[in-house]
Amino acid sequence: MGSSLQRWIMHVDMDAFYASVEILDNPELKGLPVIVGGRSTRGVVSTCSYEARKFGVHSAMPLFEARRLCPHGVYLPVRPHRYAEMSGKIMAIFRETSPLVEQLSIDEAFLDLTGMERLGGAETIARKVQNRIMDELKLSASVGLAPNKFLAKLASDMRKPHGFVKIASEEAAPLLAPMPVSKIFGIGRSAEEKLKQFGIEKIGQLAAADITILRKVFGINAEQVKLLARGLDDRPVVNEEEAKSIGKENTFDRDLTDFESCREEVLDLCGQVGWRLRREKLAGHTVTLKVKFADFHTITRSATSDRLIAWDEDIFALVEKLLQKINVKPGVRLLGVSVSNLFCPEDEPTLGFEEDERMKKRNQAIDALKGKFGENIIKRGIAEKNRK
Repeated sequence: MGSSLQRWIMHVDMDAFYASVEILDNPELKGLPVIVGGRSTRGVVSTCSYEARKFGVHSAMPLFEARRLCPHGVYLPVRPHRYAEMSGKIMAIFRETSPLVEQLSIDEAFLDLTGMERLGGAETIARKVQNRIMDELKLSASVGLAPNKFLAKLASDMRKPHGFVKIASEEAAPLLAPMPVSKIFGIGRSAEEKLKQFGIEKIGQLAAADITILRKVFGINAEQVKLLARGLDDRPVVNEEEAKSIGKENTFDRDLTDFESCREEVLDLCGQVGWRLRREKLAGHTVTLKVKFADFHTITRSATSDRLIAWDEDIFALVEKLLQKINVKPGVRLLGVSVSNLFCPEDEPTLGFEEDERMKKRNQAIDALKGKFGENIIKRGIAEKNRK
């Protein structure tokens, strides 16, 4: 592929996927506030229809809170097998479209559409994919088309539901400039507050900021963040089979039935995965949580970061969000954590956005112990202040 070839990356994100599948299977639900997550008051909302969102209901919200906001909503249990079946059909359309498909989760993926001018060009192909999903599967998808992953994912979220947003290279910087810095995935509240102290609240200000200031907030991630703020991102679309991963899983003697026990185990797994990554001098973009239930049914959930991660705390922050969306009451037999989409950082493993010297020293101290006595010598605990 020549360097002059215009790169086009497509990000497809299904609209209210679980709820949309439920409405597809039961058309009488169309136009109603549908909330998927269970009929009990325990657990969290997995997905809800846009009608439910008007009442303030959103994903990962506790079900008791959703019932308070939307008592007349239609509450349905999660049907993982059915969603996986529909996801398979969606991914099949993607793989018929491009040889480079990177599935991020059950309902979203990147497609590399670079060099497809002879087939009508990237925009024509992207619209065809969106139309095929609607015509063949009767499901709505939002599409972002841009020169890189960061912009494509941003674009797909701009006009939901059933939006189609294309961002050209020259449009990126002016489009990003007025947006809040939190639009860059991975910039959390702590980093946001630190930036505010330097008078940086918008992405445009971030792009123009002195790199020495950004290093105080982001460590060695500063250059990468500055590039993202300018709309630049050279991460490739990585096929699943190419996305080698480093992971660890644990099968339990007794099934875990409460969130806190699962959270403790996940924290320990994140520590072991982080240690293995740093030992191999690697960092990754995608974390995956694997859950096998008492009936041996297995699900996986993934989250992808715009930046490289290798520290235990960064891995856990992403995995914990995935775990919060899963109902563990039926009993969990196995938990697994892995990091994929791996790269070899030029420096030491990449620091998190909210990284400070204490976190770095803590990880290095733990690594030294594990290097000397084995990876099971020390386990991380959840600080009391973090307990819900």
